[in-house]
Amino acid sequence: MPLERLDKILSGQNIASRKETKELVRRGLVSADGRTVQRADEKFDPEKTIITVEGKTVAYKKYLYIMLNKPRGILSASRDRHTPTVVDLLPQELKREGLFPAGRLDKDTEGFILITDDGELAHRMLAPKSHVFKLYEAVCDRPLTQTDVTLFAQGIVCGDEKYLPAKMKITGEKTALVEICEGKFHQVRKMFHAVGTEVLRLKRLRIGEVYLDPTLGSGKCRELNSDEIIKIISQKNEL
Repeated sequence: MPLERLDKILSGQNIASRKETKELVRRGLVSADGRTVQRADEKFDPEKTIITVEGKTVAYKKYLYIMLNKPRGILSASRDRHTPTVVDLLPQELKREGLFPAGRLDKDTEGFILITDDGELAHRMLAPKSHVFKLYEAVCDRPLTQTDVTLFAQGIVCGDEKYLPAKMKITGEKTALVEICEGKFHQVRKMFHAVGTEVLRLKRLRIGEVYLDPTLGSGKCRELNSDEIIKIISQKNEL
C-alpha cells in the first residue's frame, strides 16, 4: 500500500482533522511504531504501522461497510442542503470523508441500504452484469394474483423502460416479496404500476445474500462483518 500522510490517515479514520492532527503532533501525543511523530505530514503505511493517538492505538480500516435501515422520507445521497440524507443518520463514530450510499432507495422506500467508501465494491454490486439480487417487500393497493406473478416472471415493459424478469411471491392479500437484479429508478413501483397496481409501502430486505438485521430499528445502522462483505455481492435468487 502506498504511504500516506499522517494527517490524512487520521482524518480519514475520523480521529482528528488535519488541523487537529498538527496540534496533537505539536503536543507530542502521536506515535508511530513507538516513536513520537515530529510532523503531521510525515508518511506511513497505515496497514503496517502501529499508530497511537493520546496512548490509544488507531484501528485502521481502509474501507467502511455500513448496513443502514433507511426510514421513509430520507434521501439516498451523501449530502443535501434541504433534506436529511442517509449519511446524516450515521453516528459520529462512523462518519468519515468519502462515504456514499451504494445504490439508491427512493425517498419513500425504506430498508437496507449499504453505505461505504469502497467504490470498487459498489460498482460490482450495482453493475447489471453482476446480477446481484435485491429482495423487497411490497404493500399494494389491491389484491394480488397469480397473473401478476406470471407477468413479473415474463419481464415488465413500462413506457420506454423494459425490465428483466423478476420473481414475485405473494405473501398476503395485498403483500408480496419481489426479487430483482437491476436497480433502475423507481423500478419496483413502476413494475407494479404497469400491471395496474400502486405500491403503498416498499421495503428492501436483502442485498445479495445479506438480510437486513432485524435488530436494527428504523434509522439505525451497524458495520458489516467480513463474511457479510463477501456475501453482499453474491448472486442470491431463491424466491
